[in-house]
Amino acid sequence: MKSENKSKILIIIAMTIWGTIGIFRRYIPLSSGIIALVRGVIGSVFLILAVTISKKKFSFKDIKTNLFMLCLSGALMGANWILLFEAYEYTSVATATLCYYMEPIFVMLVSPLFLKEKLSLKKVICILVSLGGMVLVSGVVGMEEFKLSEIKGVLLGLGAAALYASVVILNKKMKPIGAYEKTTTQLLSATIVILPYVLIVENIGTITRLKPIAIIMLALVGVLHTGIAYVLYFGSMSNVKAQTVALFSYIDPIVAIILSAVVLKESMGVLEIIGAVSVLGATIISEIEFKAKKA
Repeated sequence: MKSENKSKILIIIAMTIWGTIGIFRRYIPLSSGIIALVRGVIGSVFLILAVTISKKKFSFKDIKTNLFMLCLSGALMGANWILLFEAYEYTSVATATLCYYMEPIFVMLVSPLFLKEKLSLKKVICILVSLGGMVLVSGVVGMEEFKLSEIKGVLLGLGAAALYASVVILNKKMKPIGAYEKTTTQLLSATIVILPYVLIVENIGTITRLKPIAIIMLALVGVLHTGIAYVLYFGSMSNVKAQTVALFSYIDPIVAIILSAVVLKESMGVLEIIGAVSVLGATIISEIEFKAKKA
């Protein structure tokens, strides 16, 4: 029980760390591609060091068996980072994060096709409520003037969610593989895919013009939000029930929404708040299994 409680605390810490990434993005004056590349490089190195220092058994056989799926999911993960970081640039941290947390809804929508899972009435209702909530969060309802940047931010956030949903589907289709083997290979794949894109499209030299505070923020995104958070998360999730892990994941958007209001002074109107509650509430309820009580 002590081990389980400790693992729960570590997962909560990881989720809280991830909830702050939008704030860090705002203080790093670099393109989303460069930030994603640095995140992938530092995160990969950190995980490799963590595995080496802890002397965990690393199965290259399992990696070889799942190599195509790992590389593809890693590539999608890298693209997902870029879209999410771009979403933070065009809309509020709260809105971008809520859009990103439509991922479970996207997984539910395609699960009958790719995972042969049936959609229950409860899940259909949750999907409809979440979609309605997302319309409210987007600000389209009651918008006095059309804001192209806001809509672009919402679409980028939803695009990031769709890509991450694809990563989840691919992970479910993989043959048995350890969490560290999977995550390390995916991070390396993401880095390899992002690298040519950044070299061709971005001005990598902008990193040399960063102020000290921005360098610290960038390093923390790689070490704290990627390396440490992934180690805490994957190192603890095996000791906690899958449903509990799924519910704890909603700490991330809640932290992001609170920090968005407190730190960045990004306010949400009544309709946006109703939409946020609808999205989070529906996705949380979709994860909960209600069991009938025996007489």
